[in-house]
Amino acid sequence: MNAHTPINHPALDKPDTMALAKQETMLTPRFYTTDFAALDAIDVLPVRAEWDALMAEMVSDPNKRHFKRDASFDGVIDRLEPELRAEFIDFLVSSCTSEFSGCILYAEIARRTKNPDMKLLFRLLARDESRHAGFINDTLKDAGIGLDLGFLTKAKKYTYFKPKFIFYAVYLSEKIGYARYIAIYRQLAAHPELRFHPIFKWFQEWCNDEFRHGEAFALLMRSDPKLTSGLNVLWIRFFLNAVYATMYVRDHKRPMLYKHFGIDPTDFGFRVFRITTDITRQVFPIGLQTDAPSYRALLETMRETSDAIDAAVAQGGVVGTLKRVGLSLKAGLTFARLYLHPVDKMDVTPNVRMAPVW
Repeated sequence: MNAHTPINHPALDKPDTMALAKQETMLTPRFYTTDFAALDAIDVLPVRAEWDALMAEMVSDPNKRHFKRDASFDGVIDRLEPELRAEFIDFLVSSCTSEFSGCILYAEIARRTKNPDMKLLFRLLARDESRHAGFINDTLKDAGIGLDLGFLTKAKKYTYFKPKFIFYAVYLSEKIGYARYIAIYRQLAAHPELRFHPIFKWFQEWCNDEFRHGEAFALLMRSDPKLTSGLNVLWIRFFLNAVYATMYVRDHKRPMLYKHFGIDPTDFGFRVFRITTDITRQVFPIGLQTDAPSYRALLETMRETSDAIDAAVAQGGVVGTLKRVGLSLKAGLTFARLYLHPVDKMDVTPNVRMAPVW
């Protein structure tokens, strides 16, 4: 049986995508709010030339007509074998929630800020993220499992982040998102027989949007040297480890998805990390030693501990709860060891802007 073999799915097999989207765990996308007044004080004068060029590119909207679902999507999800179908839906729900959470934050910033540069940027970002979220949700609706995005804005908890934390987190999310999507796109372009759903044909333009968004946050950080120096380097180190560890653990929870990509999730993870480290030289003065055996071993410990926590939660009861608490402490200690692992110093590139050439 292959991924395209028709399979009968009873009504009860329909997953509760809203329950998936509303989950609040270390691995699920979050909704954010921030100090909107602080954004009014941002001055992009030190990077004005590159900023204006990027804004002109975004205003031109190169992907305006790209994200349109066509008839090739019809019924594909329903025909996938059950395990692949479940993991693919989880992938789509997580991606849709992440894109929509960005849209909500950016639209609110655009509405409330008085800074014309910030108002323009976040209006454009909200436009793109709304488009991405809608495109994914239309794909889910094809199988009768679309998300109620309006309800999601009320159901999800909001996490407060200072603007600089938003910059670090979103910059890394956009750049690692580019690295992930371009790696999958290149694999499936080389092996079209593995492309089990047409949405992957849209990934190149999609990840170019991600890359462009990351460029904006790189310029914001380079406009204020304090954000990438001094004690803030410790925060950069934290966000690098948090984003990398989250991606590594989450991707290993979708083994059937990556099997159908023809990709080993471990190899995929470290390839993505190398691409992301190359890109982040444009703004970050440090990079993680992701190819070091000691760092890789710690990521494996995080993955194994996460799987054990899932098993403890499924077990339930007093014993399951005690196991979960102990394993959560172990995960915290492992993350601390990841954080304290030696890092490489990097020379920041003279010019901020990069091209998506990976």
